[in-house]
Amino acid sequence: MEICENPQFIVGGASRTDICQGDLGDCWLLAAIACLTLNEKLLYRVIPQEQSLSEGYGGIFHFQFWRYGDWVDVVIDDRIPTFNNQLVFTKSAERNEFWSALLEKAYAKLHGSYEALKGGNTTEAMEDFTGGVTEFYEMKEAPKELYKIMKKALERGSMMGCSIDSLVPARFETRTVTGLVKGHAYSVTAVEECKQSQHKTSKVHLVRLRNPWGQVEWNGPWSDNSKEWVSLSKGEKDKLRHQSAEDGEFWMSFEDFKKNYTKIEICNLTPDALEDDKIHKWTVSVNEGRWVRGCSAGGCRNYPDTFWTNPQFRLCLLEEDDDSEDNEVACSFVVSLMQKNRRKDRKLGANLFTIGFAIYEVPKESFFSCLLRLCLCVSDQMHGNKQHMQKDFFLFNSSKARCKSYINLREVTQRFRLSPGEYVIIPSTYEPHQEGEFILRVFSEKRNTSEEIENRIEADHPVPAPANAGEESEEDQQFRSIFQQIAGDVSTGSTGRPVRPVRPVRPVSAWGSVSIVLWVGGQNQCAPNLVPGFNPICVNIRVIARMTFKGNFQIELTYAAFTFISIFTTREHSL
Repeated sequence: MEICENPQFIVGGASRTDICQGDLGDCWLLAAIACLTLNEKLLYRVIPQEQSLSEGYGGIFHFQFWRYGDWVDVVIDDRIPTFNNQLVFTKSAERNEFWSALLEKAYAKLHGSYEALKGGNTTEAMEDFTGGVTEFYEMKEAPKELYKIMKKALERGSMMGCSIDSLVPARFETRTVTGLVKGHAYSVTAVEECKQSQHKTSKVHLVRLRNPWGQVEWNGPWSDNSKEWVSLSKGEKDKLRHQSAEDGEFWMSFEDFKKNYTKIEICNLTPDALEDDKIHKWTVSVNEGRWVRGCSAGGCRNYPDTFWTNPQFRLCLLEEDDDSEDNEVACSFVVSLMQKNRRKDRKLGANLFTIGFAIYEVPKESFFSCLLRLCLCVSDQMHGNKQHMQKDFFLFNSSKARCKSYINLREVTQRFRLSPGEYVIIPSTYEPHQEGEFILRVFSEKRNTSEEIENRIEADHPVPAPANAGEESEEDQQFRSIFQQIAGDVSTGSTGRPVRPVRPVRPVSAWGSVSIVLWVGGQNQCAPNLVPGFNPICVNIRVIARMTFKGNFQIELTYAAFTFISIFTTREHSL
């Protein structure tokens, strides 16, 4: 009531014409809001229904945003910045309508301030409104079927924005002679195909765009009052809802669209939105991590001494695509790397890092790791080399795939097709020693699993001497007794010949108490005093091993000899 009489939250439904930019440089956000109004289901996911300024009004409003894997509820009051009784920032074409201004305020609260919204990329807001994944197309390198991709994306509810790059920062948001604005975000609100009446066989492809300023439009062919509209029948005009009004929205031909705009961004609700007409349910795995200076902030491949220290995520592609058009056995997936909280922390000097990722194929299992997996009956999902890949691996192996380029955006996304198997994804900043948090999402057409590979940072301590018998726990004493039943006296062996003492193996407790007991004997000897119910496994190596299942394991190998390994547990465990 302080700003106008009869204030309303929404007047006649929320539409793209309700959004007019104010004095804040957040056209990227407003372009995304305009796209949001095209999908009512998405709109009311962000703006819960049944909110108003009349019945049951309590002075607060709720908005919901996707935030790094979770939907969060943001509550605000109804105080909006004004000057001379006019809204300073976003406003509606209707003076008494306030949903767009309140949505902008809630988004500013999510990021810490209005100041944090100055400058950005449309895809950030699109993803925060949908939880979707974004793909970029440079017009110079756009696929031939771009028109079809855009049309299908809009039909499936995807959000779309575009812009014209400005190579000179001082010329940002400057108008061209055709009425377009450089360095400015536009919404793509429709893609249509029309027949021209004088050319019955001729079809024209048109694109409808909106300037979030609410004014300043394209003045070339197919603009509001151009002569090209004469060639369309009344039915075609009605289909396009053509009207001449200075509202920031205009049509242009697809060819002019490609010539004038630099890039287009499509935020897909699911990565299959641009595939064929069949609806697929993609699987998604989400992993969170962080780059820590001196520990896991290794930089890109240009820094081989530290690159290997970056967080590593194992990806198992288990099933190939159902692709009748291609006989190649491959798995389609999309990798999305997003850095967290950089906009919110910008007031502390936290600008966006230049980020990217690389994908490496995991080497096949070694004989010994296969043996251990067999002994421990580890499930198929848990197989493979779980070790953090070391420096030498990256010096002698090239990446199987990688993002197109490192870039200083909140998110880097790339679509791939690789053969089924095991891979490791290395997300990194371009420069080493840059600290920050990130979220890594992998979308795949078929079943996949992904998890972080633990990189345990610890000092290289000497191996402790065996504990005295009097200091052993009851559990350790049980293992010592079992060991002696199998191996006999550790100083002379069961045959009376001296053998190398075997250090008792301490139990581990990550997933239950497990111990590996090793007995070393002659080439044709069998173990004496076998415990009933335990079957040894014979291999042609001599091994003294100490293993911790939740971390690194150490293995000592000596000369070849017949050895058998028995696995004992003190209680039930799950690996």
